[in-house]
Amino acid sequence: MDFLRDFWLYMKERKKWWLVPIFVVFILLGVLIVMSSGSALAPFIYTLF
Repeated sequence: MDFLRDFWLYMKERKKWWLVPIFVVFILLGVLIVMSSGSALAPFIYTLF
C-alpha cells in the first residue's frame, strides 16, 4: 500500500493528473483478465486483445 500512497503523493506534487486515467485503465484490464481467466468467457475476452 506504500506504493499507492507514494504514487498519489507524486501525482499531487508534480501535477501529473493525466496519469490517473492510464493507471485506472491498467487496473481495470488487469482485473478483467484475472477474473475471466478461469471462466467460460475467457476465449471471448482474449479475442478482444
